Amino acid sequence: MTTAPGARRVQRYDVASLLDVAVRVFTERGYDGTSMEDLARAAGVSKSSIYHHVEGKEHLLRLALERALDPLFAVLAEPGATSGPSLGRLEHVLRREVEVLVAELPYVTLLLRVRGNTGTEQWALARRRDFDAEVVALVRAAAAEGALRADVDPALATRLVFGMINSVVEWYRPEGPRDARSRSGLRPDAGRLTDGVLTLVLDGLRAR
Repeated sequence: MTTAPGARRVQRYDVASLLDVAVRVFTERGYDGTSMEDLARAAGVSKSSIYHHVEGKEHLLRLALERALDPLFAVLAEPGATSGPSLGRLEHVLRREVEVLVAELPYVTLLLRVRGNTGTEQWALARRRDFDAEVVALVRAAAAEGALRADVDPALATRLVFGMINSVVEWYRPEGPRDARSRSGLRPDAGRLTDGVLTLVLDGLRAR
């Protein structure tokens, strides 16, 4: 059977595929500016097809934010984050945070752009604060052990560190620069990216 000229090509989607589309559209248009019709159009399916998989737009947002947050919290339970000197644990958490950011770049980008306008967004912001608190505790413990400078407030240091790490979503492009003539989109090797972040962060914080 042939498709009539101008007809929309209907695709088959599962939840994972719908999430990929939703994250892209939410990031481009903003969550508040995205309708279910926008999502259906981007996915090439009907709204009823989307409702077959999820309860609605906010359900998609929740699933997307869970995909960004769950691996971050999983890092906190890894052996490298739970045993040994505090500085080593901090380095492990920060290194793995960069790795998660690169692996789940579209999802982390969306996470960093939520503003708390819905219950799901408020939940995500609360989870981010919980994660931040865990890292602040590691910075404070490492300073108490004499491994990090004691003259920098741990909460301030953590906020500045996260500012550097989170800025990666604004310029890191896994596919390379958008324009070969421009350096606005960079793709360093993921390992070099992580090493660079850790070197800049920890060299500035280490006790002299």
